[in-house]
Amino acid sequence: MDQQQDGTSRRRILQVGALGAGAALTGGLPAAAATTGITSTSAADSSSAAAALAGSGRPDPDNPRFTLAVVPDTQYLFDLDRGDPAPLTATFKYLVEQRAAENLVFTAHLGDVVENAQASEFAQADPVFGVMDRARMPYSVLAGNHDIDSSKDDQRGDSAYLHTFGPGRFRRMSTYGGSTPDGYNSYHVFRAAGRQWLLLAMDWRPSDAGFAWARKVIAEHPKLPVILTIHELVYADAGDPVAKFSEHGDRVWEQLVEGNDQIFLTLNGHYWPSGRVVRKNAAGNDVHLHITNYQDRYYGGSAMVRLYHFDLARDTIDVETISPWILTEKPDRRSELAEGEIELTDPTNRLSIPIDFTARFAGFDPEPVRPARPARDLVIPGTVAYWRLDGPVGSRVVDHSGRGNDLTAVLLPGSPADSLKASTEHHADQPAHASWIFAGRKNPARGGYLRTADDAPLNRLTFRNGYTIEAFVKLADDGLDHSWEGLLSRMGTGADAGKTGSDPSEPVVNLAFSGGRQLQWAVYPLDKNDTFTNWGHEEIAGRWFHLAVVNDGRHTTLYIDSSELLRNPATPSNGLSTTGAPWLLGANHYANTIEQSFAGHIGELRIVDRPLSPKLFLTT
Repeated sequence: MDQQQDGTSRRRILQVGALGAGAALTGGLPAAAATTGITSTSAADSSSAAAALAGSGRPDPDNPRFTLAVVPDTQYLFDLDRGDPAPLTATFKYLVEQRAAENLVFTAHLGDVVENAQASEFAQADPVFGVMDRARMPYSVLAGNHDIDSSKDDQRGDSAYLHTFGPGRFRRMSTYGGSTPDGYNSYHVFRAAGRQWLLLAMDWRPSDAGFAWARKVIAEHPKLPVILTIHELVYADAGDPVAKFSEHGDRVWEQLVEGNDQIFLTLNGHYWPSGRVVRKNAAGNDVHLHITNYQDRYYGGSAMVRLYHFDLARDTIDVETISPWILTEKPDRRSELAEGEIELTDPTNRLSIPIDFTARFAGFDPEPVRPARPARDLVIPGTVAYWRLDGPVGSRVVDHSGRGNDLTAVLLPGSPADSLKASTEHHADQPAHASWIFAGRKNPARGGYLRTADDAPLNRLTFRNGYTIEAFVKLADDGLDHSWEGLLSRMGTGADAGKTGSDPSEPVVNLAFSGGRQLQWAVYPLDKNDTFTNWGHEEIAGRWFHLAVVNDGRHTTLYIDSSELLRNPATPSNGLSTTGAPWLLGANHYANTIEQSFAGHIGELRIVDRPLSPKLFLTT
C-alpha cells in the first residue's frame, strides 16, 4: 500500500547538523527496541528543552511564505502499554525549533490521537502536546473514531477526549475562535502572508447541527480562505493516489464543502495510503482534497508530519513529509528501516500545488483594483516627457510634462491600418488604465510607431546629470520573434554623432529586446566613443512588467519590477549623445532604417532628467 521511497531530502539531511540539537530534539525507542540503534528519552524529560525552545523565534505574519504543519493519526503511539510518546515529542520539538526558520504559523492534528479512547492513553498524550503549549505554538486537534465512541456523532456527550482536548485546552490560544456547544468541533483564525486564514477542526461524525455551526462560522468570516480538517473525507487505493470520497465524505462535501467557496483545501486522515484529488465546487472553483496517514508504516508512522509551505509570491504550495524523530537521530545510530523513513519523496508525499491565490479567492475577497491616477500626479520635478497611451489611435499623444514633446503615429509602408489599436489592458500598478497594441512584424517590416516632432525640445537634451526612463510593457504572446525589436530609440546613428567605435550604424540611444527577449539598453555616452550596454534577463511574453533605466550621472542600472538586474556596466559614462533628431516609441532603427516595430502593449512611458528610485512610478 505504500510507495517505494527514492532517497532523502535535498536539504533536510543537511539541516540536521545546522540544528545543533541532534540529541536534544531526538525522542527514542523503548528499551525493547534497542536493537534498532535508536535510544529512548521520555516525554517528561523533554519539558525543560521545550521551554528553552519557546523563545527561539516567532513567525512573520506578513511574509508571503509560511508553513502549516499537519500531523495525522498517531494512535499507535498511545495504545495502552504498547505505545511510545517519543516520536511525537520529537516532532513537536522540531516544529518549535523550526518555527521561525519555516515561518510555521499553525499545526493541525487530524484525529485518532490515541488507539482505544481510554483516559490512560490521553494521559500519555497530554504532556506531549504540552511541548506545543509551553512554546505557545497554536494548534488544533479533532476527534477521530479511535478517540471516542465512534458509533455516535458529535452529540455523544462527555468523553475522555473532551477532558484532554476540549475547548478548555484551546481557549488560551490567540488563534482559537470557538467551539460547538458539544465541544467536538472548533475553529481557529491565524494570520499569515498579510491576511487572516480560518481553519475548521471537525469531528469524526459531525451532526446536522455541527455542519450548520460550521456554515455559520464561515458566513461570519466572509472574506477568509478556509482550510477544513476532518478525520474522514477522501481515501486512496494502493497503487492509485487519486483520492475518492468515502460514503461519509460525500455527506461532508454536500453539506459543507461544495457550497462554500471559501473552502479551498481539505485535509483528512483515517485511511491509508496517502492520496489527493481536485474537485470543482458549486462556484466552479478548485478544491484540493488530501488524505494523509502513515500509521501503517514503520513504528506507527514515526509521528511523520506534513509541511505545507504556502508561497503566495509564487502561487504555490510545496508539500514535504518528514519524520523529525528519525531525522534528528545521529545517522550512525539509525536502523535500516528508520533510514528509509526520514522523508517520503514519492510524488504523493512530496509535491508542489500551483494555486493562483488571488484568482481563487476573488469570489469572496477580490483584490482591490488600484484606481487610475491623473497625469498631473506623475509630473514630478524634472519630468521632461510623459506619454500615456490612453486615447484613441490616430490622435496626437500629448506630452503631459508640458514640455511640448507630443507624439504622432506613423505606419510602416504596407502595414494594415489597424497596426496600432487602443486597448483597456494595463499593468495593475499603471497610473493610466489603458494601453496601445503595437502589431509589429519583420521580413518585411510592418507595424506602427510613435515619434516626436523634428523640433521637439526632448531631441536636444543630453542628460549630463543623470536620467530615469520608466515604462509599462507587455510583449505579445503569439509566437512572434521579438529579436531586436525596439521599445524606445533616439534617431541618428553613432556615425551621425561623430562616434567611430563599436558599430557606428547603431542608433545613439536604443532600448530594445534581444533574440532571447532580454532587455537591452545600448547607448553612445557623451564622453565615450563606444556603445555602453546594459543587459536584462529573458522577459516572459504575455505578462506585464515595469522597467526602469536609471543613470546617476556616472553609472546606469536596469530594473524590472523594481528589482535591480545583474549586467550593468561598472565603467562610468556621462550623458546621452544626440543628433537633434526625433525620439521613436515602439521602434528602433539601424543605419537610419526602421526594420520592424514593437509587438505587444505599451501602457505609458516617462522620462525624468535625474535619477529616481525605481519604485517611484509604481508608488506615485
